[in-house]
Amino acid sequence: MPFADRQQAATAVSAAATAATAASLDTLLTPAAVVDLDVMEANLERMASYARTHALALRPHTKTHKSPMLAAEQMRRGASGLTVAQLHEARLMSAASDDILLAHPPVGAPKLTRLLALPAGTRITVALDSRAALEPLARAANAAAREVGVLVELDLGMGRVGIADAADAADLCRLCTQLEGVRWRGIMFYPGHIRAHVDEQDEALEQLDARVRHVLDVLDGANLQPAVVSAGSTPAAFASHRIHGLTEIRPGTYIFNDRTTAAIGACTWSDCAYSVLATVISTAVSGQAVVDAGSKALFREELRGSSWAGFGALLDRPDITVKGMSEEHGLLDLADTDWRPKVGDRVRIVPNHVCVSVNLHEKVWGVRGERIERSWPVAARGWE
Repeated sequence: MPFADRQQAATAVSAAATAATAASLDTLLTPAAVVDLDVMEANLERMASYARTHALALRPHTKTHKSPMLAAEQMRRGASGLTVAQLHEARLMSAASDDILLAHPPVGAPKLTRLLALPAGTRITVALDSRAALEPLARAANAAAREVGVLVELDLGMGRVGIADAADAADLCRLCTQLEGVRWRGIMFYPGHIRAHVDEQDEALEQLDARVRHVLDVLDGANLQPAVVSAGSTPAAFASHRIHGLTEIRPGTYIFNDRTTAAIGACTWSDCAYSVLATVISTAVSGQAVVDAGSKALFREELRGSSWAGFGALLDRPDITVKGMSEEHGLLDLADTDWRPKVGDRVRIVPNHVCVSVNLHEKVWGVRGERIERSWPVAARGWE
């Protein structure tokens, strides 16, 4: 599909989503995923402005919102392309951008087939860290008469994927330049190990900068100059300009934010755009209230890099936390408050990790105040 047609299709999706399907939050069946549109738009503008100010390409990770409509909003604000984690996301997000980075090695014939079935004209780049992933990709791309870009992934502290040794990374980069079907575009890394409060990240950022400088020196010595040096992570996004040689950032959570980004100072509580609307269904047990949003709406994940307890907190009362949950029940801790909700009262809960909460919902409701302005499907949730 030509890119102009993709843009038209994305616009049509956006226009369809703007139709209000309910008058106010009171009409929604709970639990429901809700986004404050004013806050979301401010979040989008803030990151876009930061990237422009520091001459960094912004390639947002769509794993947070999983919506082509919101991806189109990011592109409209100057994003250079989109980052995805799954091929299902890649296919859907190609309606919003013709430049897609798959930040997950496409290992195995089924994935390679789907990758190369992306619309003709899509500029595809993948991240990988091994010859075992690179060579089959090159063969498949060459057989399909397509060229796939490659970013060699580094491990600069996360300890998840990526090459830790700079010389080994240079070897894989060089191999990329020698194979048909692929084009070496640069390097990438994910500084997800930096989870401290933003006021306490200096040492970790200095260590990261030193590691990036070392890798770039080794590559330069091998006559390998990367066009792209790509980093991700919302928690350290606004310090990206402190990393030498960085050309691109891939934050995802910033569009909505969550309790984790607020806890570490990467945003303020008022920057949290996403919450789960829930109804109080029981106050029978002293010191708590039970809502109808449990692990299947919020997700059971404790905060990392913070002493804050619980699995979420109320948007308008952040001192009141979700102290426990089962699949359909969330337990609000009322031990240290004189607030006593009644059965039938509604609350909005900011989850610890927004990305996985969004993935639990089929639809998101966009609101301004209490008025529902639009809704959109979480189109890329799950797997194809």
